[in-house]
Amino acid sequence: MAGADVFMDSSGFFALWEAADDHHIRAVQLQQELVGKRRRFLTTEHIVDETVTLLRMRHSPSAAVDFLDTFERSEALHVEWIGPERFHAAASLFRKHADKEWSFTDCISFTVMRELRVRDAFTTDHHFKQAGFIPLLKR
Repeated sequence: MAGADVFMDSSGFFALWEAADDHHIRAVQLQQELVGKRRRFLTTEHIVDETVTLLRMRHSPSAAVDFLDTFERSEALHVEWIGPERFHAAASLFRKHADKEWSFTDCISFTVMRELRVRDAFTTDHHFKQAGFIPLLKR
């Protein structure tokens, strides 16, 4: 059921992995709540790439490897692969909203979320709210 899906963004993954992150405690609590409600988590390969890079740069290479290993073993996280159609739709969205500070990865995320009718994002990124989604870690 698409309404039960939660899109996992790199800032959400980082908050879960990095105990020093300002959102860490809330991220862990929220993840447990969502699991308890049997919400399904999904992301894209671009978010995985961004998260591995973020963890390597801001935490450590071992944290990045740990995330990648956990991601590859996870049965709770569904990956939506982009492919050419989604890529071009994201490029169109990026061009259309050139006045925003959205990254291309944001536009890929928004494209997938709109296509799958996902409203909730496990993120601290205010760009998701600008795009009409609900950033669950943003207060």
